[in-house]
Amino acid sequence: MVSFPSVSYAQWRAQALSVLLLRESPDGTPTERFLQTIWLHQRLRRDGLVTGDGRAIRILHPGFWNHEAGPDFRDALIQFNDDFPQTGDVEIDLHPSAWHGHGHDVNPAYRGVRLHVVWAPGSAKPASLPTLVLQGQLDSPLDELRHWLGVDTLLPDSMRGRCQPLLRDWPDASLRELLRQAAEVRLQRKGQELAARAREVGWNQALQEALFAALGYKHNVWPMRRLAELLPQLLDSSGVPDRFQLHTRLLGVGGLLPAELTRSRPTVDDYTRRAWDLWWREKETYDAIALPERIWRFHGFRPSNHPQRRLALAAQWVVAGDLPQRLESWLAAELPPAREPSKLMRVLQGQSDPFWSWHWNLHARRLARPQPLLGPQRVTDLAINVILPWLRMRAVIGANHPLQQVAEQRYFDWPAAEDNATLRLARQRLLGGPRPRFFRTAALQQGLLQIERDFCQQSNALCEHCPFPGLLDAYKDDHECGAARGSM
Repeated sequence: MVSFPSVSYAQWRAQALSVLLLRESPDGTPTERFLQTIWLHQRLRRDGLVTGDGRAIRILHPGFWNHEAGPDFRDALIQFNDDFPQTGDVEIDLHPSAWHGHGHDVNPAYRGVRLHVVWAPGSAKPASLPTLVLQGQLDSPLDELRHWLGVDTLLPDSMRGRCQPLLRDWPDASLRELLRQAAEVRLQRKGQELAARAREVGWNQALQEALFAALGYKHNVWPMRRLAELLPQLLDSSGVPDRFQLHTRLLGVGGLLPAELTRSRPTVDDYTRRAWDLWWREKETYDAIALPERIWRFHGFRPSNHPQRRLALAAQWVVAGDLPQRLESWLAAELPPAREPSKLMRVLQGQSDPFWSWHWNLHARRLARPQPLLGPQRVTDLAINVILPWLRMRAVIGANHPLQQVAEQRYFDWPAAEDNATLRLARQRLLGGPRPRFFRTAALQQGLLQIERDFCQQSNALCEHCPFPGLLDAYKDDHECGAARGSM
């Protein structure tokens, strides 16, 4: 039987990382792929960015990572100074000279580029478009970000990894321990990201931004995060607005208020009229920070996850004003593991809403029966990806070891999240099959995703140069040799 000491996965990850860093230059300049990863996740001090020609710049959406020929990111949303936001592409290089050196200036595919992002300034003639230097603008030290390194692309599900024959037949206890260690790395990584943002805006604002982003799911993470960043401006000096007023501001600034009535659904049209009556009085105040509707994606998710509806729940959290304290009280309460999710749901679910409990969005017909604003699977997503990492990191920084242990225990005990395409792909690639009965906790799922992030996503579909199969094989050989010597 293969077994693991408690430090194996962290050591393997560090070993693989050292191989990745060999691709960097001797002076520590990161690779372009590393810079692309930083850009995708916006690990920048986003509130103080300035271009080379002195213009303040805000990245409202980093764009969609382009893995084909052409600019690195498509359809980013960028605001210069107080101008209206503009949509365009982003190209990322190590130095400004690459714009001319790589022929981007004469390539028609790059005509839509609105921002050239580089690691360090150079002495060569700069590009004719705005340039943003990342060196000195990251939200954490480069060494810390290297340990956080990962990308969010997926590989074809028809391909199985070279480590699959090794992992497929491992004893459950050994595989469970490996995934537990990888999940611990993931918990720490998410907490570090929250802490980095908290250093800029405070813990409560960092929590709000992460929760809003999580409510955006895969397609609308950045618009939702941007709305959370704007909350200090939406909560003006006149005091905290009521739920309807704040939700209407979020919809208006987000470009999510319908331009026309349905003419066939009276309850929807009545709500929309009331929202527009309020928004017309405030629209001019917030025009400068409004987002265009095209930044949103309205396909590929369940009706209950529509951003209009999720913002109704988020507005309740903000208006109540006590969500961080309620989360801390939930963590401090002594609860049996089986009751932890239901107790957290009571904290997060919000009150029944006379409109949003009965509608998926501002076009849908009235539902036959009311639906909660948040279901158990979404509670799991928020707990695993935001709330427990946030609570644990608060405890770590505050040297509150008992609460840190409670947060970790709840993380590892939490029931499995709903299955999805990303998990299915990871199981196919790493384990060669579904193994549905094995993944009974969310932490085991998280561990699988972390391995896929740390190793699979750093290689290609053929696993070329991936160190993970070799690490597995060598460890097994060493362990079996040690066991054989012990039996002599």
